[in-house]
Amino acid sequence: MIFERLRQLIIAKENPSTLEHSLRTAVAAVVSLLVARLFRLPETYWAAISTLIVMQSNLGAALPISAQRFIGTAAGAISGGFVGTYFPANAAAFGMAVFAIGVVCAALKVERAAYRYAGITLAIVMLVPRVANQWVVAMHRFFEVSIGIAVGLGLSAAWPERTSGSAEKIGDSISDLGAAEGT
Repeated sequence: MIFERLRQLIIAKENPSTLEHSLRTAVAAVVSLLVARLFRLPETYWAAISTLIVMQSNLGAALPISAQRFIGTAAGAISGGFVGTYFPANAAAFGMAVFAIGVVCAALKVERAAYRYAGITLAIVMLVPRVANQWVVAMHRFFEVSIGIAVGLGLSAAWPERTSGSAEKIGDSISDLGAAEGT
């Protein structure tokens, strides 16, 4: 009974992984890793990780959430650079910064995804011990993630995933929007 329930939770019914999806994801991850290395960023794996996250959605779904990731990463990097410079690895300052980012996101009515990525970036910049200046660490983190997002979106646009559902690609969504407006 338990094993059957687990199997039902794991086995994809509507959108199973495909060889093409696996190939697209692998190509995008390697490209983002190489681009980050080209810029001599110290933690290039963040570019690959960000690309892997972006590639798990089709372009139409990935675009809005990627904008949230981008904004959240920028907010977390700025907060981490500032707070980490004056209060490095300080638990109370970290907690106050997480709360402050949440207050700002709530006031601006920003999606929770942006807040989530801001908090993650803040933690990485502020709490992972490094010898580099906090602002340099924050800048690197922002660029590593941004490269991953850009490569993932770029490859998704250049090599769209074939789906059986309607309006899965951004082009389909845009044409549907135009049709709904009567254009």
